[in-house]
Amino acid sequence: MNKKLSLLVTFFILSILLVVTFSGCIEEKQKTEEIPIPVVKLDQPSILPDWKDGEYHDYYETTDMLSDFKVEYPDLVKVFSIGKSVLDLDIWCIRITNEKNNDKKLSCLIDGCIHGNEWEAGEACLYLAEYLLTNFDNNETITNILNSSEIYLVSLVNPDGRQADTRWNDNGVDLNRNFDVHFGRLRSGNYPLGKLFGFIKIPYIKHPLRKNSVLGEYSSNCGRHAFSEPETQSLRDVMKSLDNYAFYINCHTALHGVTPVVNVDYKPEYIASQQEKKVYNFAEDWIGENTEYSSCHVDDVSFSGAGFAHHWVFKEFRIPSYCFEMLSPDYDPWFGHGKHDHLVHWMKTTLPVFMYLLVNIENLYNWEIPDIQPSLPEGVPPEPLK
Repeated sequence: MNKKLSLLVTFFILSILLVVTFSGCIEEKQKTEEIPIPVVKLDQPSILPDWKDGEYHDYYETTDMLSDFKVEYPDLVKVFSIGKSVLDLDIWCIRITNEKNNDKKLSCLIDGCIHGNEWEAGEACLYLAEYLLTNFDNNETITNILNSSEIYLVSLVNPDGRQADTRWNDNGVDLNRNFDVHFGRLRSGNYPLGKLFGFIKIPYIKHPLRKNSVLGEYSSNCGRHAFSEPETQSLRDVMKSLDNYAFYINCHTALHGVTPVVNVDYKPEYIASQQEKKVYNFAEDWIGENTEYSSCHVDDVSFSGAGFAHHWVFKEFRIPSYCFEMLSPDYDPWFGHGKHDHLVHWMKTTLPVFMYLLVNIENLYNWEIPDIQPSLPEGVPPEPLK
């Protein structure tokens, strides 16, 4: 009896211990389930800069914005002056890259407001900068871009023109006619005059008898000689300092399209190879199909180029080079003052173009087909304005 009783007691005690242990496990499991374990996801959807319509950035506001970027993102941002304008204003450049990653990187340069009254061209550079900085380390696509490339942005090539809201610099020169490629050709609607007698500015000449002529109604002052202007000298010099230079975008308004280097109809100073044409044309097709901007193939247009920045870059560095005309023709300031509205909408329309070229930076550097699709935030590209 004692032995049986002893076994029963032992069994009873073991049963209680099992029940207590099992209950503890359930309770512990319930507690574990109640406390969610944080999961860090690198590939979060990217977020757009919190801009408001009408909030444009002149020279001084741009300077403040770049300074803020430098303070807020010290491991990603370097801000420096590439030179001075005619009126001695700094021409600011921001370099964006992950400074902690010392791997070999490719570089690109995007600039804006070479024509001072084309404000949105400069705003797009600032918008892209904020977009990349805000999303680094949260979005995989952007993190990879900043780990593998150095992005140089010069938002105000022509700070004097931006402040005066004029096309030209303070010498009355059209800076996008001042580069050393097809320079100063009258057939292209340019005249190499510069500032007459050191103080008379003649920015353009209107030809009343040439209104319907293929030569155009206006001729532009392209400067006394190529790179006569401090702004174009500064842009030239910073580009010559870049390592592993992969592509260039010269931003304008408002002809609503992205144009590669096109054939020149006389004495070509460069000829695109068949592979270069394939790369250009593939990119143009992507832009035409995935953005609201129009595009053209290299052989589709024959043009009397004259001192254009992106033509000079192709000739000098042999890299993919583009003229990006933002907005629509309704906004074209031509020689006067353009209207400026729907800022946020137009900024969103530029992101697909920039991001497409950035994710394909290695392909572009090697003149390989740029077939990588960019990851874009919700609402980009936006529906076209009605």
